[in-house]
Amino acid sequence: MTLRVGIVGASGYVGGELLRLLLWHPGVTVTQATSARNTGRYLHQVHPNLRSSSAGPKRAALQFVHPDKLEACDLLFLALPHGEAARAIERYASLSPRIIDCSADFRLQDSASYERWYKTPHPAPTWLERFVYGLPEAYREQLRNASFASGVGCNATATNLALLPLVQAGLVDTSRPILVEIKVGSSEGGAEVSESSHHPERAGVVRSFAPVGHRHTSEVHMVTGLSDVHLSVTSVELVRGALATAHVFANRPLTEKDLWPAYRAFAREQPFVRIIKERTGIYRFPEPKIIAGTNYADIGFALDEQSGRIVSICAIDNLMKGAAGSAVQCMNLMCGFEETTGLEFPGLHPI
Repeated sequence: MTLRVGIVGASGYVGGELLRLLLWHPGVTVTQATSARNTGRYLHQVHPNLRSSSAGPKRAALQFVHPDKLEACDLLFLALPHGEAARAIERYASLSPRIIDCSADFRLQDSASYERWYKTPHPAPTWLERFVYGLPEAYREQLRNASFASGVGCNATATNLALLPLVQAGLVDTSRPILVEIKVGSSEGGAEVSESSHHPERAGVVRSFAPVGHRHTSEVHMVTGLSDVHLSVTSVELVRGALATAHVFANRPLTEKDLWPAYRAFAREQPFVRIIKERTGIYRFPEPKIIAGTNYADIGFALDEQSGRIVSICAIDNLMKGAAGSAVQCMNLMCGFEETTGLEFPGLHPI
């Protein structure tokens, strides 16, 4: 049976990635893609990488439709600016029995946490408990056959996947703070033009834009159960990618040999997690460039044995594992497909 899928907000970067993945997914037919400002235009006119050849299948022959013309389907992806999905969730739920929302609207489990981090009351607080947090590496069983899944914060995802091997192995000294520096590419800012994304202002930067108080911190607290985690986020000259470098103190004396079982045990259960820790070469640790366009999360580590400081590193593509890729992975789990279906592109080198 083919799953009939609609995408709301399909003209943005995350919407474009959803289209790239779903138009080639063997179990899916994309029935509608909405965009208010691009209504009537063909998909490839906004996402030029989706052009079809004259002799090949016309997968991207759809035109954008206005959101008011959205029709019923089997599963609906919402790729809207934060706040918009929650304000219209009743309408979307009337059109589809399954929803995956890629925004921040349903990531947190209670309205008090949402209001604390997003500085506004939640528009649909009774819906929060109905959504499963869309990180398969932590919520795989809950996602199987779920009706509603939330998106994941890209910076939260990189941080969570850096920390979870240590958390699950019980190696974290919870009496000491955990500091995480995340370097991110420009696509995190979305497709809308702003002063900060203007090329003369954005090119060549190493710009600290959220040294404290980043709202993805709330997702890290929720997923890891750690309350003393602090994120600092820095923009770098990169289009795709997020690199989280987490500084964690061990709760007992360790060697690097002692850390390997924790990382191997975690990665063994995760089809898109790879351990990157080489003795030689230029790619000894995770690097976002290598996984651009993929759903992989590369994790690595180093240890200062004298101080007990573990440096745990995770690289992801923020538009893929940090957004659209995880969303399609959730769809696969929710709808009974093999979890990796449509997501096994290995990346490019050189790029």
